[in-house]
Amino acid sequence: MIRTMIQLTEEQMQALKALAKQRKTSVAKLVRESVAQYVAVAPRELTREEKRKRALKFIQQIQSGEIKSVDIEGKTDVAQNHDKYLVEIYGTWKKSS
Repeated sequence: MIRTMIQLTEEQMQALKALAKQRKTSVAKLVRESVAQYVAVAPRELTREEKRKRALKFIQQIQSGEIKSVDIEGKTDVAQNHDKYLVEIYGTWKKSS
């Protein structure tokens, strides 16, 4: 095992000591168990290759039509026709002189 130092609040230490006494074990063992449990369920960072595969799968889903991007009004062409929609909402822009 590797010895390490951690800093806990007084409340955390009191709770750990009480739990250790109740379970008839050491505070160190409770900390090790807690760390092991946290590490087991913590989300891990995806590798570069996993991210690349996810991105490619997403692109394929968009290209196949499986995923369709829509705005809150259900329009799918906002990226191509944004000027048209802005004119519909705000009218034509007047150039200041």
